[in-house]
Amino acid sequence: MKFARFTIDSKVYSGVVNEDTIQEITGDIFGSWDYSGKVFSRDEVSLLAPLVPNQVIGIGANFVANKEDLPAELPEIPVFFFKPVSSVIGPEKEIIIPEGAEQVKFESELAVVIGKEAKNIAEADVLDYVFGYTIGNDVTAPRFFHQDGHWTIGKSFDTFTPLGPVIETELDPSSVNVKASLNGVEKQNSPTDLMIIPIRKMISYLSNVMTLKPGDVILTGSPVGAEFVGAADVIECEIEEIGTLKNVFASVKEKSAAHR
Repeated sequence: MKFARFTIDSKVYSGVVNEDTIQEITGDIFGSWDYSGKVFSRDEVSLLAPLVPNQVIGIGANFVANKEDLPAELPEIPVFFFKPVSSVIGPEKEIIIPEGAEQVKFESELAVVIGKEAKNIAEADVLDYVFGYTIGNDVTAPRFFHQDGHWTIGKSFDTFTPLGPVIETELDPSSVNVKASLNGVEKQNSPTDLMIIPIRKMISYLSNVMTLKPGDVILTGSPVGAEFVGAADVIECEIEEIGTLKNVFASVKEKSAAHR
């Protein structure tokens, strides 16, 4: 099942996406919800990020290029970081390159959406706590990384976390490819079995550090091939079973001029 958020005439709706239509739903997708009876054509709606996250957690440097590059031993402490929910945008929205950074990096990722409270869960039980999956673009401005290795500022700017287009609840995360095309040219395409820390292990680890809540989004890492991009570049992050998350980069100066 594919869940989406969308607007029509500035009003925000939630719905279940079918081939050519979206059926509006009411209630809490993580709890009790029902169909309202309203049905919209997909052509008449503008998609938003498919949820307003409770929090966004990312994992760094989590893909290798080839299976033979996978380490024999996993890191004792994985590299995790937070991204503010104010950085979240939806499909087709502009990613704004901040002043002081002529270029930023795209990072296409499989994003896990937590569906129920999770604390100290075993790896074998992790998928019981997952609501579904969407696509994330962990946009990054390395220019703003702290010299001591802190990443927070370089990943926190407004618009730096596109999510979408939908949450897919029927997905096997172990058998998908994470892709990205820049201006129509493929740059990333890796199966999830090239992850250094697998999804079950990373979520179990996190649950032993913090209580995960419904609506938490976990970005699971980006394949080899991420590049620097500039204004007017078009990025399409794709996981075939979920869809395509398309955004255009713009400089902050261009954005300001457009609103004068």
